[in-house]
Amino acid sequence: MMKMVTQSSPNKDQDHDSPPKSQNLLRNPSTELCRFTDPEVDQLYTHFPLGTVFRPLDSSLKSDSVSSVWVCFPAAPFQIGYSYPFPEFTQQFFTLTSTCYSQAMTMLWMVLYTLKQIISDEGLDFNLSELSRLYNLVSHGCHRFQFKAKPQQPHPLLKTTKNDTSWRNQFFFMRRDTIPLGNSLPKKWTLKSRI
Repeated sequence: MMKMVTQSSPNKDQDHDSPPKSQNLLRNPSTELCRFTDPEVDQLYTHFPLGTVFRPLDSSLKSDSVSSVWVCFPAAPFQIGYSYPFPEFTQQFFTLTSTCYSQAMTMLWMVLYTLKQIISDEGLDFNLSELSRLYNLVSHGCHRFQFKAKPQQPHPLLKTTKNDTSWRNQFFFMRRDTIPLGNSLPKKWTLKSRI
């Protein structure tokens, strides 16, 4: 197994040493500190391009922490099977909605992953316009988002509605300039979003 590359040595560029800063958007920040350890990140290393630089665990960071140098990723998409860079359909969703990856609740990731599989396996021509006919993008506080089936409609994808409670503490940071699209990813959480 390959070990992750971490940024831990002093660097002449002060920005690379400054930690991400919380936007103070979390309802219970003391219960949402990072608990995803470096060995756990090591297990996800193969999901990223070679040369990706991961920030070592800092248990004082929160998932709403932002930086022009570091970007926060939740563990959930990689635990269900995603690799980075994300497939086109998934990335289009985040680009259109201007949401940060760490704002997506587990259920949202599960729906996007299931749709990605269906699109890939069945060769379907499915786009974000069609996604918006099936779901509303909703937030239950703290500016995190999930999908909700349209009113009076059955849930279009069964077994994708469960949200694991530990996901709020399972995230990590990567240096933007070491990943594809890194410098174009949002640098702060969006406060309102829709499909």
